[in-house]
Amino acid sequence: MGLGCVGLDLWGWLALTGRGAVDQGRRRSSRAWLTTRCGNSLLWRLTAERRPGGLDHGTGALGFGAFACAAPFLVSRRMWPERSREREQEVWRVGFGWAIAKALCDAGAEVYLGVWVPTMKIFETSLRRGKFDESRKLSDGSLMEITKVYPLDAMFDTPEDVPEEVSTNKRYAGASGYTISEVAAQVKKDFGSIDVLIHSLANGPEVTKDLIETSRKGYLTAISASSYSFVSMVHHFAPIMTPGAAALCLSYIAAVNVIPGYGGGMSSAKAALESDTRMLAYEAGRKHGIRVNSISAGPLGSRAAKAIGFIEEMIAYSYANGPLKDKELYADEVANVAAFLCSPKASAITGQVLHVDNGLSIMGVALDSKTFADVVDEHT
Repeated sequence: MGLGCVGLDLWGWLALTGRGAVDQGRRRSSRAWLTTRCGNSLLWRLTAERRPGGLDHGTGALGFGAFACAAPFLVSRRMWPERSREREQEVWRVGFGWAIAKALCDAGAEVYLGVWVPTMKIFETSLRRGKFDESRKLSDGSLMEITKVYPLDAMFDTPEDVPEEVSTNKRYAGASGYTISEVAAQVKKDFGSIDVLIHSLANGPEVTKDLIETSRKGYLTAISASSYSFVSMVHHFAPIMTPGAAALCLSYIAAVNVIPGYGGGMSSAKAALESDTRMLAYEAGRKHGIRVNSISAGPLGSRAAKAIGFIEEMIAYSYANGPLKDKELYADEVANVAAFLCSPKASAITGQVLHVDNGLSIMGVALDSKTFADVVDEHT
């Protein structure tokens, strides 16, 4: 889950409620909420109790990544322990969204997950049967516990937006309250306020088509699901976010550079997402006192990313051409940066797109190009 660099058919967001702090040894609770949709797979939702070495927010607006920025960000070795990359590689490849939730949980946050309506039963059944236990393990060996599941479909802002073909679809039978505005209202009713909102979702139904061959419907769907959903979430959740809170979305280098094959309007959607990050940082910052940032992550072989059909080639390209030679990107590396951006340590950072891609985005030529082979050999 989690979008990652090229992940598609993924709908998700994460919000931490503002009810906790680690202050002079006092331990309280905070909450986080993550939602994702991976194609026909499922949306995740997790919760975990506070752990030592989390965040200290003197005003009590905490979580790991949540934030009235009045106190220092406390870091524990437990948050980033040494581990075998080979052993955990497949675990981390579930996606960036899941890894971000784990990083927040390791700092003491509780996480509440919103699940795409058609996958609720699948998710709950799989969770009960322990199918996610390995990927739920935190640094201390405990599992993230899930305390509440919200239905969510990020394509719809209000009940009036839901078309009849969706509301009467058998996969939505008996479901209600799953639009963004309704979920925000329910979260407010349940928890009062939140401190962090993480948008980790995208959907490009025509992603395998070249842009020039993309239909209007496919293009607008990509923009609506992958970009406007973030605008809508900030609009509906900002009023219940504490001053100093943070919103974060996940982008990709295709927003600014050409990635052949990343089609269907998804490059346009990522460009819009990064532009919206700046405008939302200004507007939500002035109106609500919250920060808005984006992470442009490198390629990750998550289940969602495989929808584009060439993720392994992108990983191989990054491995060969990044300034950090022969280094693959791992989801927890992106998660750690996300956790920082949502913490008081980043209280002066807003409206930024931070590249977490092993430096690939700075390169002007492909180091494995035959054309530059002699030059590369001479200077490396």
